[in-house]
Amino acid sequence: MDSLSQAALGAAVGGAVMGRRAGWRAFAIGAGVGTLPDLDSFVPFGGAVADFTYHRGYTHALFVQTLAAPLIAWPIGHWRQRHGESYRRWLLAVWLILITHALLDAVTIYGTQLWLPFSDYPVGLGSVFIIDPLYTLALLIGIGVAAANPWRRGRWNSVGLAVSTAYLAWALVAQQVVEQRAEAALARAGLPVERLLATPAPFNTLLWRVVAVGEDAHWEGFYTVGSGRAIDFNRYPNSPDLLDGIEDAWAVQRLQYFTKGFYAVNEREGSVVMTDLRMGQARFYAFGFRVGQRKDGRTIAREDARYEYPRPPMTTVFRELYACGRDRSTEVIDC
Repeated sequence: MDSLSQAALGAAVGGAVMGRRAGWRAFAIGAGVGTLPDLDSFVPFGGAVADFTYHRGYTHALFVQTLAAPLIAWPIGHWRQRHGESYRRWLLAVWLILITHALLDAVTIYGTQLWLPFSDYPVGLGSVFIIDPLYTLALLIGIGVAAANPWRRGRWNSVGLAVSTAYLAWALVAQQVVEQRAEAALARAGLPVERLLATPAPFNTLLWRVVAVGEDAHWEGFYTVGSGRAIDFNRYPNSPDLLDGIEDAWAVQRLQYFTKGFYAVNEREGSVVMTDLRMGQARFYAFGFRVGQRKDGRTIAREDARYEYPRPPMTTVFRELYACGRDRSTEVIDC
């Protein structure tokens, strides 16, 4: 999730664990600790694909966070001990703040490596968009009201945590509903699909984007929860044969693993580009990587590098995106 959401979650957890005695400092310290795991964004890992796939790695691993919690909590507990706040309570607060950060990231689609060093499997449920104002707003309201009403601090903060958690549960249920409808629509259309994914469109959990991947194509469609209408899928070409000759390259295999097969391969400007289909939408993907070069009708290896898709005005993106979630009988949009 975004930094504001993680800071708000850290503040709420810190306030809930430390209670009234720590006061507003529990919220402030919790917000700071809640952003610590994302410091790995500033660490270079040696290449475009490495930077992409090693983010949310060891700093988000539950085992590593458990080892780090005492080191982070010690100076806080030492500082706050004279105010009657125990080190053990701060240790619990720090540990919960760290692991809830990782678990919240895991419900987005990016991929969070929770189980390092035992497994680098990237957990990404994809039930919540990376920025969701409704989730964050519930936390901020709970924190804000709690800060303004010290004698009812615990109650309001707990309400904010409960509402935000219930929202995550709703998103998981909505995702299952959308995927079931998408599976039925694909079966009726007889499309040769190997894997399917439903993720929410930006900033909400009512409009969902569905991606289905086949051997030589992928399909994209949109569905609004409660609309009852059929999902219309558009087909986009995929050319995995372009990877012939570089299929053993580390960058290629790493992207195949990290995306869980939700990728497309195309030739763009003389380069072989692997695109992560999980984030963005057709023509506006968030992550693409040059992994090979075309020469004399074959693909040769090259150093991996980011491929930047066009970035149109956000108004254009949202106009097309949300038009895809409505009845398009009167609109001509390539959704």
